Amino acid sequence: MVATAPLKLSDVDPTFLPATLVGPIFEKSVEQSAVMSLARRVPLSMSATTAVPVPLDVPTADWVDQAGRKPLGTGGVDIKQMSGKKIAVLIPVSMEVAQSNAGGLWTQLQSDLPTAFSRAFDRATIHGKTMKGATGPFPDYLAMTSKSVVLGTATQGNGGVWKDFVDGMEEIIDDDWDYTGTVADHRLKPKLLGATDTSGRPILVDTFQPGTGAALAGTLIGEPIAYSRSVSGKVRRQSTSTDSGLRAIGGDWSQTAYGVGMDISVKISREATYIDEDGGVHSAFQENLVLLLAEAYYGFVLGDPEAFVKFTGTPSAT
Repeated sequence: MVATAPLKLSDVDPTFLPATLVGPIFEKSVEQSAVMSLARRVPLSMSATTAVPVPLDVPTADWVDQAGRKPLGTGGVDIKQMSGKKIAVLIPVSMEVAQSNAGGLWTQLQSDLPTAFSRAFDRATIHGKTMKGATGPFPDYLAMTSKSVVLGTATQGNGGVWKDFVDGMEEIIDDDWDYTGTVADHRLKPKLLGATDTSGRPILVDTFQPGTGAALAGTLIGEPIAYSRSVSGKVRRQSTSTDSGLRAIGGDWSQTAYGVGMDISVKISREATYIDEDGGVHSAFQENLVLLLAEAYYGFVLGDPEAFVKFTGTPSAT
């Protein structure tokens, strides 16, 4: 049996990651993204905009006499233009680690990059913002909806948080949309699992499936629920990101579509400098680091924001 030589940093193409790495990274980013887990996936063009049909209604079929004029479907399809937008992340790595265990480094990238990409995607598609709070890459985003329900409105005797979500569902259905799922902040999960009726019995026992490792984690009011830290906008323990107070958003996910690029590019530098979040300047050469710049493309379109409803709570102080 011939031993396999360990992967070296010099073995890696400095432009594109190998297909064996790209596939799992993209698939895991889809699994970890709450929005991607409920929206439908469509092809994404890297070089030009792609016309993505977002259905607004089901065409109406009707009866017709033999040789009679065929009825024209009254449903419409709104054509949205989807183009790829770049997500990038710069990762400093110790030179010793990169040289001695490049294989382990790529394995770590397979774990870290999907989380970074999915959080950035969810924040942009939910709040219309970048991770640092600037205007996001997509013109339409879910929180644009004017529909909103304040969690805690219904008393425990009237159904509590369960009734709040049913009221939100009713707003969507009364406006002639379908309610097909919810994306929620992790802070909402213990409140859902702790909700009880007036006799102390749990009323939301189906909101979490342990051990899935994915955003999609059960059902809420009979429809899928997926969790993302980007829903609230506060995604890290110590950072300048703030809690928006948004705890969930749900509605008709047929009004959304996303696409992903086919290649993740990675640039490697041993000499470049970078600026950390505190404004400090670091030299890769001086500090014996390898800098990995990973970039990927994602697209997103939204038919009508009013097909969704926001569920809000009190923003956390920390």
